[in-house]
Amino acid sequence: MKIRIICPGRIKESFLLDGIAEYKKRLSKYCTVEITEVPDCPDSMPVDQALKTEGERILSKTAQHDVLWVMDLHGKEYTSEEISDLMIDDLERGGSTITIAIGGSNGLSPEVVARADRRICFGKITMTHQMTRLLLLEQLYRGFKIYNHEKYHK
Repeated sequence: MKIRIICPGRIKESFLLDGIAEYKKRLSKYCTVEITEVPDCPDSMPVDQALKTEGERILSKTAQHDVLWVMDLHGKEYTSEEISDLMIDDLERGGSTITIAIGGSNGLSPEVVARADRRICFGKITMTHQMTRLLLLEQLYRGFKIYNHEKYHK
């Protein structure tokens, strides 16, 4: 099984890098995690142009047959149990691979959102896309633990 995460920009903060590395290590028991970083656009670029450019970069890394989740502030909120069920269903449907796109500081382009099989929201709070990456990995790990009836999720 494979989880592919596509996101603009690089993470520089060591505490996030450490957390991401920890959850990638934990997830390695269940799947391969591949994180593809595409260049993000500078804040000086107009928002519409930045969304379009970052969207094209994300879609260029997404195959037509990929099951695509997007982390979207306007998406549906799910419980951890529901994310677990969706993840397992989509891994089975998607040839053992799920691709997940996280938008940059301006969000996701309409083209990426339109391409999505699932739009997932972690709540109505605003967080950085770097923090979203860490929380996503934690929820995927939790999802595998739930599916396998293993201790971790309470």
